Amino acid sequence: SGVPQGSALRLLLSYTEKFPLGLRIHKHSSLQDMVKEGNKEALKKCFSSRMEFGTAGLRAAMGPGISCMNDLTIIQTTQGFCCYLEQSIGNLKERGVVIGYDARAHPPSGGSSKRFASLAAAVFISRGVPVHLFSDITPTPFVPFTVSHLGLCAGIMVTASHNPKQDNGYKVYWENGAQIVTPHDKGISKAIMENLEPWPESWNTEEALKSTLLKDPYQDINTEYFKAIQKHCHHREINKKSEVKIVHTSVHGVGHTFVQSAFKAFDLRPPYAVEEQKDPDPEFPTVKYPNPEEGEGVLTLSFALAEKEGASVVLANDPDADRLAIAEKQESGQWRVFSGNELGALLGWWIFRCWREQNSDAAAVKNLYMLSSTVSSKILRAIALKEGFHFEETLTGFKWMGNRARDLSDQDKTVLFAFEEAIGYMCSPSVLDKDGVSAAAIAGEMISFLATKKISLSQQLTTIYEEYGYHISKNSYFICHDQAVIRSLFERLRNYGGTKDSYPTECGRFAIDAVRDLTTGYDSNQPDKKAVLPTSSSSQMITFTFSNGGVATMRTSGTEPKIKYYTELCAPPGNSDVPHLKKELDDLVDAIIENFFEPDKNKLQPKPQ
Repeated sequence: SGVPQGSALRLLLSYTEKFPLGLRIHKHSSLQDMVKEGNKEALKKCFSSRMEFGTAGLRAAMGPGISCMNDLTIIQTTQGFCCYLEQSIGNLKERGVVIGYDARAHPPSGGSSKRFASLAAAVFISRGVPVHLFSDITPTPFVPFTVSHLGLCAGIMVTASHNPKQDNGYKVYWENGAQIVTPHDKGISKAIMENLEPWPESWNTEEALKSTLLKDPYQDINTEYFKAIQKHCHHREINKKSEVKIVHTSVHGVGHTFVQSAFKAFDLRPPYAVEEQKDPDPEFPTVKYPNPEEGEGVLTLSFALAEKEGASVVLANDPDADRLAIAEKQESGQWRVFSGNELGALLGWWIFRCWREQNSDAAAVKNLYMLSSTVSSKILRAIALKEGFHFEETLTGFKWMGNRARDLSDQDKTVLFAFEEAIGYMCSPSVLDKDGVSAAAIAGEMISFLATKKISLSQQLTTIYEEYGYHISKNSYFICHDQAVIRSLFERLRNYGGTKDSYPTECGRFAIDAVRDLTTGYDSNQPDKKAVLPTSSSSQMITFTFSNGGVATMRTSGTEPKIKYYTELCAPPGNSDVPHLKKELDDLVDAIIENFFEPDKNKLQPKPQ
C-alpha cells in the first residue's frame, strides 16, 4: 500500500509474488521498513535506475532493488552473460566457464559472494553449460588463471575487492584470460535487458550443486597455479638461507593461505601473519577502509607485529588478493609505505634483472615488452629506453593491459611485467590480470636477494632513479556523488575561459605543452589531433603535459564516486636534486587544485585522512 500503480517498485513487488524464492530479495525487512516509513529517497535509490554493466562488470551495494547486488540482479546479469556467450562462442557447452568468489557477506540483505556464485552457476547449468565452481574462497587471480589453464570460454569472480563492506561485485573474464573490453560490455548489457525474467531453474541452486555439469577446480588449480609461478623463482638457494623477516596481512580477506603457499613454493621463510586480520571477515573490524592503498591506517597492526618480531618489511594484500602494498622500516625507525609507482619501479627492475641473468642472447631483448597504464609512472619507459626492450602504455585498468599482453603473446612476444599505480602488478603471463599473490612471492625473493648485498628497498629504489632518472609522483582524489558537478568540472576544462573547444595553455606559473582528452578523442600532440589510445565518452579523462617535465591526468573512477588526479615529474638521469623536484611537483599539484578544481571545491570532499 502507498506505492503508486505502475511504479518500478510496485511492478517488482507484484512480480516477485510469482517467484517465491525471490521474495526475500525484495520483501526483506529493510525494504518493508522503507515502504512503511514512506522513505521515498531510499526507495528511489534502490529502484529508480539499474546498475550499469560495463568493462569492470558490476559493483554496487548489496540490498534490494535493481540498483543493488542481490539474488535477482545476479540472476538477470548471468542470464544475459550466458546468452551473449551462446551467441559469441560456438562450443560453450563443451568448454564451460569458471566461477570464483571471495568472503563477502551482508546479513541485512541476505547477500554473500558464495550465494551469488551459486546462483550464477545455477543459471549456466540450467542451459547445459559446464561450470567449474570453486568450493571455497579464492584470490581473484585464480579465475583468469583457470580460464587460461583449462581453456574455458569465460570466468566470473564475485568480489568487490577493497570496496566498503556493504558492496559486492561481478567481474568478468573472456576466453583469452583477460577482463572483457568493448564491445563485449555493451553486448552483455544488451543481453541482460533482453533476459530480465528469471528462467525456471535459475533459482535452483540445490539442484545445480548436484549436477554432473558442476566441477570443483579448487585442488587442481591450487597445484597448477603455484607450479606456474615457480617459473619466476630464480634465487632458490638464497631464499632457503634468507634470514629476512617479513610480515604479511590479508586485511580480513582471502590472501593469507595463498601467500603462505606462494612463499613455500619459492622456498622463502614463511611471513609472520597479522593474527587479527589473517582470517576472512566480511565486517573488516580492524580497518575503516579495507584498502592497503590507503597506506598507514590499514597497516597499523602490521607495523606493531613487525616491531614485536623484528621484521623489516610488511606486505599487504587487499581483500581479494589481487593487489599488493609494501612498507619498509627505515634507519630512522619510521615506516615507509611505498607508492604503487615506486613498487612498479622496483618490481620492473627486478624482473628485468632476473630475465637478463637467464638470457645470454643480446638480441632476445628486442622481443621483450613491459606495460603500464597511462596514469602510472613512466619509469618503465625510461628503463626500456636504456636497456633496449619495448614499453607500451595502455588505458587505465588491467583489462587493457591484460588484453594487450594476450595480443603480444599471440605474436610470440614476451610480456615480462605490467603494472598500474593502484598497487596492481602482473608479474607472470600465466595470469593476465593483477595478482597480489605471485607479486608477494616475487617481492619476497627480491627482498631476500637485496639483503645478501645489505641493500634495502629504499636504497635500491634510489639506485634505480639515479640510473634511469627520478620519477616523482603525487596522486590523490576528491569524492563527488553528483554527476552534474563532475560533468561541469570537465566541460569547463574543455571550454576554458568560456571559449568553446579550448583547453588551458597554462596552470598558474606552469606552461602546458600538450593536452590529450580520451573522452572526446582529442590529442594536441598528434598531427591530426586525434588520440591514438581508445576513447570513451562514458568516462572522463584529460591529460596535461607541462613544459617542466610534469604530467597530470584527471579522470573519473569506474567503480567509485571519485575524481582522481595523477601527477608525475620526470627528470633525466643526472638530475638528483630530489628536494627541488619534490617542491616543483608540490607546487604543480597546488596549481592544478587551485585552477582546475577550485570553482567546484565546495561541492567536493577531499580524500579522507
